[in-house]
Amino acid sequence: MPQEIYSVKLPGNPKLGEGKPENQNHAVIFTRGNALQTIDMNQDNYFEEALKMRNLLEEFHSDHGLRPPTILGVREHVFTGSVSSLASFMSNQETSFVTLGQRVLANPLKVRMHYGHPDVFDRIFHITRGGISKASRVINISEDIFSGFNSTLRQGNVTHHEYIQVGKGRDVGLNQIALFEGKVSGGNGEQVLSRDVYRLGQLFDFFRMMSFYFTTVGYYFCTMLTVLTVYAFLYGKTYLALSGVGETIEERAKITKNTALSAALNTQFLFQIGIFTAVPMILGFILEQGFLRAIVSFVTMQFQLCTVFFTFSLGTRTHYFGRTILHGGARYQATGRGFVVRHIKFSENYRLYSRSHFVKGLEVVLLLIVYLAYGYNEGGALSYILLSISSWFMALSWLFAPYLFNPSGFEWQKVVEDFRDWTNWLLYRGGIGVKGEESWEAWWEEELAHIRSLGSRIAETILSLRFFIFQYGIVYKLHVKGTSTSLTVYGISWIVLAVLIVLFKVFTFSQKISVNFQLLLRFIQGLSLLLALAGLAVAVILTDLSLPDIFAAMLAFIPTGWGILSIATAWKPVMKKLGLWKSVRSIARLYDAGMGMVIFVPIAFFSWFPFVSTFQTRLMFNQAFSRGLEISLILAGNNPNTGI
Repeated sequence: MPQEIYSVKLPGNPKLGEGKPENQNHAVIFTRGNALQTIDMNQDNYFEEALKMRNLLEEFHSDHGLRPPTILGVREHVFTGSVSSLASFMSNQETSFVTLGQRVLANPLKVRMHYGHPDVFDRIFHITRGGISKASRVINISEDIFSGFNSTLRQGNVTHHEYIQVGKGRDVGLNQIALFEGKVSGGNGEQVLSRDVYRLGQLFDFFRMMSFYFTTVGYYFCTMLTVLTVYAFLYGKTYLALSGVGETIEERAKITKNTALSAALNTQFLFQIGIFTAVPMILGFILEQGFLRAIVSFVTMQFQLCTVFFTFSLGTRTHYFGRTILHGGARYQATGRGFVVRHIKFSENYRLYSRSHFVKGLEVVLLLIVYLAYGYNEGGALSYILLSISSWFMALSWLFAPYLFNPSGFEWQKVVEDFRDWTNWLLYRGGIGVKGEESWEAWWEEELAHIRSLGSRIAETILSLRFFIFQYGIVYKLHVKGTSTSLTVYGISWIVLAVLIVLFKVFTFSQKISVNFQLLLRFIQGLSLLLALAGLAVAVILTDLSLPDIFAAMLAFIPTGWGILSIATAWKPVMKKLGLWKSVRSIARLYDAGMGMVIFVPIAFFSWFPFVSTFQTRLMFNQAFSRGLEISLILAGNNPNTGI
């Protein structure tokens, strides 16, 4: 008969802290002994490693500096690296961190914390100092590293030991990896704002403080600066191109034979900086496997497009880290860590990566196109290629990596089904209780949830002002304006944009109306279309308006519309009071439909060729999975709803 020794009454409805750390701290009271090992759900032990536990516990009595250890760090063996190329990238990256990285962090840097690994805690030390996790809501989203912070702040000592290891299953799908990296990046953004990091910075000496900075928040801050540098470079080049300053300076440099100035103006970005995030992994290869095997492994990873993956991860870290610093409110992401290698629908990828990668990637593409159209390159096409190749690579990686690493991503049946699913999601009106997975409207509202405070709205408004640069520069490059440099040209461009918005509202008016008014509406829409075409024809005949001008106007108005939309969504309460929120939503839907089509068309094009899908499967996945995927597609026949 089971007997109740004692019971614990948990609080009712109020959520005092994050669920996972609360559970960890609550579970401590059911343990006994002096040591406590933390093993995650995605970890597994080996029998021969368990035999070494006695030796590990003896480390509590060994000399590890001024104070006895309070956390015994343990390395991990990642066993999920053979599933796919993504799994191998994450496995190798994790292996370099839990071996070479943590070894150096513990000795000589003495800044190793706790990273959710199978570390052994001094139970008595920690239960008298707030438990093994920091459970405050929102600010301590990375509750594991705060446990290390607490231990260090309270005169603890954290070590790392190589002779024992615990198995670990890492993420094997791109969406899982992105969610995990988003959670960690958001957690680092909250660490920047936390008092724990401030106190550690005050207590550490200079060298330990710098080591701590570059191995925690500094890594993410430098990653964000890397991407911002690319933006600053491209916006600077765009300004030089649109203003004519770049051409003028180039001509003066020629006259004065100032070669240094010419070299500065023709600065090249030959290498994609994202690949440098793989450097620790390469060094780990060399130390663990030897130089020759490390070179072979690295070359193999290049053929598996690891550069695309690491560049894509660069965007993930930058987005979530920057957004958390600007707006706060990092959320715990339940990544699942399951053995999930399945085809991800187009709409699911679009929901996950739209704001973090696709919008930013298309912005970079727009900057590169504007510079190609209006920039002055003395070296011609070669100079432009050398200047922009890494930026193009970054933009295309951000746009297409989710579909490149997607199982059956270029299978025609899947692509057709994905398009049908995406259009249903985009056009579904939604309602009360509808989730973002089912309706575009619900997803769009969820994407705006992080903008809550006045500071967030002001920051979002200031950042959105950059989109107005395009229109201001391009309208003065149109043939139709002649030699005029008056502000009237810019004002007329805003009138044209307003007319386009009114036409859009006329053609998308969809409220429930009577039959008679519906006939009137159709008449107004037809008349508006005829007037718009007549006005365009008159402009072509009577002015210097040309076909290139029309495409240039699109380059000018699309970013301006997105800037207006971003500012309007930031000030959502004001838009609702003015009664403009439905119009804002319809324009936002149009932009998402357009962005989706820009990404979808190349995928559909390559799906026409069967060898692309076969090549992708063989390249990305191991032999067993590739064979199973091919067999499942044969068995599925013409039914697009079956298969992996």
